[in-house]
Amino acid sequence: MLSHFRHIDWILLLALIPITGAGLISMYVFVGENDFFERQIFWVGIALAVCLGLSLLDLRALRKTQAILTLYLSSIALLLALFSLGSAVSGAQSWFQLGLFSIQPAEPMKLVLILLLAKYFSRRHVEIAHWKHIFISGFYALIPFLLVLIQPDFGSAIILFAIWFGMTVVSGISKKHLLLVFLAGALAFLFLWFFAFAPYQKERIKTFVHPLTDVRGAGYNAHQSTIAVGSGEFLGKGIGYGTQSRLKFLPQYQTDFIFASFAEEWGFVGVLLLLLCFGIVIWRVLHAAFLGASNFETLFALGLAIFFMTQLTIHVGMNMGLLPVTGQTLPFMSYGGSHLLTEFAGLGILMGMRRYERVSHAENMKNEFFGI
Repeated sequence: MLSHFRHIDWILLLALIPITGAGLISMYVFVGENDFFERQIFWVGIALAVCLGLSLLDLRALRKTQAILTLYLSSIALLLALFSLGSAVSGAQSWFQLGLFSIQPAEPMKLVLILLLAKYFSRRHVEIAHWKHIFISGFYALIPFLLVLIQPDFGSAIILFAIWFGMTVVSGISKKHLLLVFLAGALAFLFLWFFAFAPYQKERIKTFVHPLTDVRGAGYNAHQSTIAVGSGEFLGKGIGYGTQSRLKFLPQYQTDFIFASFAEEWGFVGVLLLLLCFGIVIWRVLHAAFLGASNFETLFALGLAIFFMTQLTIHVGMNMGLLPVTGQTLPFMSYGGSHLLTEFAGLGILMGMRRYERVSHAENMKNEFFGI
């Protein structure tokens, strides 16, 4: 029985316990009703079950082009369906309401994009320096990027772009082509600024440059968040004594600003320990990349690490007033089922791939090129 679980990375799972636990503690209300806490326990349990379930499967079928394209096209179809069947939350039509629960298709799209790009680059690693592969892979990422952006969900769109950009870099792109990508990104930003960004998104970016010019309006969330982080000082105010979150000065303390809520109660020491746990998670994902059975498994693990690091950086940065507020959750810690299921599913796939790590690299490379 134990042999079925030898491939599971217990160090990684143990590092996740304090992260998810910190999220639950930050959501817990000591008096009155507490829907966030109870629902989060449910989602953590489901997500962990999904992770362990996927880790027990033989996932070599994901190397098949047909399987990857099916996942990709299904995810695109869900994003398109949002515009007719989706529900608007906080001004973004990003959710399917299913009774007591809601699903955000942009979250699993991030994982599907990692799989697609891992498959694409793994079959073209020898000729990756050719510029056409940048544009072909960029086209695959551009479709979900635009569908998510016009919801509008600026934060998830940034994550999708970061996944594509990061995986393009680690796949072996030349520095000359990298410069072209930066220039293309700058032109894309100018286009989005004049033709795509909603007025409130422009205000958030302007507020990032001058955060104190509108602390009662567009800069309110960022201002309250920086107050919460700073007031935690070295040891924090103590569990349940964070005035910014408990008295509701800090909005959405259970999702977009959970890091600020945690920092206020646990202080600098608590933040260091939390980031240490995240560091262990990233280290174990990169370790799995090193042991990948083929380029596909290695690139998937690298893409997963890019996903986690980008989301962590954006969330912490916007909570500390270093980045614009984009509404990004903190991995494994913020409230919500869609992002938890996606993140744990990614780890489940990663651990499932460890069942056949480095078994026959030459044979796997042959299969990659002939699409077997």
